[in-house]
Amino acid sequence: MPQHGINVLALLKGKERFVFLYDDESADQLLQTLGKYAADPEINFSWYDAATLSQRVRKLREGEPVDSAEPKNRIRRSAA
Repeated sequence: MPQHGINVLALLKGKERFVFLYDDESADQLLQTLGKYAADPEINFSWYDAATLSQRVRKLREGEPVDSAEPKNRIRRSAA
């Protein structure tokens, strides 16, 4: 039975929380969104933030391990 995963990507900056939920098919759209956030001067989200999170998305997509100190960021649910 195939499983569908929801990926969780989060950034904590002081009192602000940026949390992104996406599936594998939406990774490209998420990368574009990260760039839009970084380009928006009214959002406290830098190009460094976008680059860091983009790197995590790409590592997950390619199946590379992420830093072992990081929490698991994939929630699996079975298709019923």
